[in-house]
Amino acid sequence: MNMIYMLIGISILLALIFLAAFFWASKSGQNDDTYTPAIRMLFDDEVTEQPSEKSDEDHTSR
Repeated sequence: MNMIYMLIGISILLALIFLAAFFWASKSGQNDDTYTPAIRMLFDDEVTEQPSEKSDEDHTSR
């Protein structure tokens, strides 16, 4: 029976430690943007347009 009381006490202490860690993380701004990181891999890299070289064959008159 003593073991059950000790395990209950340890589990409550552990839960309070995790609760304190959660509040500390929230207060320090760890969870400010929860939407963008989830879809960041879907964003395309910025495409830089390169000037296309037009040859004389493209501008032939008909």
